[in-house]
Amino acid sequence: MDPALSCSFMEVPLDYHDRSAGYGHLALIKANATHARRGTIFYNPGGPGGSGLQALDSFSATALALTGGHYDIVSWDPRGVGPLTIPGDISCFPTLADYTAFWNGTIQLTGIETTGNFTSAADLGALFGQAPLMQAKFDELARRCLRSPSGRFLRYVGTAATARDVVAMADALDGPGSAVNFIGVSYGTLLGTWLVNMFPERVGRVVLDGVISPVAVATDESSVVWSNHELADADKVYEGFVTGCALAGPQGCAIAASAGLSPADVDESIRALLQRAHDAARRNQSVPVTSSDIRELLGSAMYDPADWAGFANTTWAELVAAVDGEVGMKGGRRRTDDAFRPQTPRDDPTEDTQPDGGVAILCGDSVDPRGTRVEDAFKTIVTASRNVSPLFASIWPASFYYCPFWPVRAVERYQGPFNRTLANRILVLSNLFDPATPLEGAKEVATLLGDSAVLVTQRGFGHTTFTEPSQCLSDILTAYFTYGTMPESNGTTCAADADFEVFPGVNTEAILAAMSA
Repeated sequence: MDPALSCSFMEVPLDYHDRSAGYGHLALIKANATHARRGTIFYNPGGPGGSGLQALDSFSATALALTGGHYDIVSWDPRGVGPLTIPGDISCFPTLADYTAFWNGTIQLTGIETTGNFTSAADLGALFGQAPLMQAKFDELARRCLRSPSGRFLRYVGTAATARDVVAMADALDGPGSAVNFIGVSYGTLLGTWLVNMFPERVGRVVLDGVISPVAVATDESSVVWSNHELADADKVYEGFVTGCALAGPQGCAIAASAGLSPADVDESIRALLQRAHDAARRNQSVPVTSSDIRELLGSAMYDPADWAGFANTTWAELVAAVDGEVGMKGGRRRTDDAFRPQTPRDDPTEDTQPDGGVAILCGDSVDPRGTRVEDAFKTIVTASRNVSPLFASIWPASFYYCPFWPVRAVERYQGPFNRTLANRILVLSNLFDPATPLEGAKEVATLLGDSAVLVTQRGFGHTTFTEPSQCLSDILTAYFTYGTMPESNGTTCAADADFEVFPGVNTEAILAAMSA
């Protein structure tokens, strides 16, 4: 931990509408302003389930620079996250061994095996054949979670309560009624959207980056939100990956095995490996790497273009060796069920528990149960694989599929309106192609807020604009936090910096140009 950062605790009511429910406390971390202090900016790193304590430890220097050094930067472990906040880590199983034993023999541990977009009757049969077992498991999981030591807190970890926590922190640190300044990325944009609409009169400087559709969350089941909305541009990011690989050639991208290959050729090499892994897993379920493993690793790489060359030149060779030689991957794998993947994931293979805080937050915010069964969730996956994201819609496990079977909802959920007039204008940011929060989500929020928001689009790839450097966007953020100025219209675009190379000799603009040629 950076010794320049300071930590503290703050008491909060479990239920702001019923103080008799008791109290908990939040673990806070702060980076002090480096110039004349103007207030506090609260930072949420996403997830849900992302640790603000860990995130600010790595993000504080960047945050202070982008905001002109005039604000203290404060983050925190929200309800349901970390060992220091109360209610903190949610876990439905006492140990990881208990979790593994519970899910043994299910797709929760093996993932879903498929080729193409479920054109194989055998793949469909294998998937739907798991439905009765998975239904029984989810039903039992709900009972286990309620019986666990965390069970009594499940209803108090929702996002509406966290929005009220942010306002309470602002009151304590900057004074009652003070302007609330906030930066939220990924899931943090849902928190931010709820925050500014619940407390429009308190809005100060607010940035939302990598935006989740609040309307979808308020109206659709979580599995539909993920499959039909959030994955909309995932395969477009993959198109950028294979295009960049082809441009780099064999010197910069090992998947392009020879000079002159097209993006379609690179794609065919990847799909051929997926097919070989799939066929091997069908013959022997104990193979070291499955097609599901490859999709999960590839999907994770799509979040950050800085990881693309590493995947193509290191991970790819290990995957080929594992599939063709049936040898294990270095370091092993641990399958996770993160939602939007926190900016600083808490997926530590040395942990002896499976954290369920992200699931508890996501499902606590979800719409009321509608009688959905596991078979219905599988149908959603198949439809999304055919119509939205053939590559990534079948990734399993994913937190979104828990929610129809989760035993409780949060004591407070905000379901609109999302078009309040805000005390100050906010910035809404998005990459052109984001694998988890597509540009349409940012456009939706900016449109709903009208004159209270301005949309800035970065011509880039990855999950949130922070994945690619852009001096253009950095200048906009610094001007906003320092002087309160911002672009006048939603048509502003920024390019990623030309010297940021996704593959050796290949930058983002070169990839976008090739994709549009």
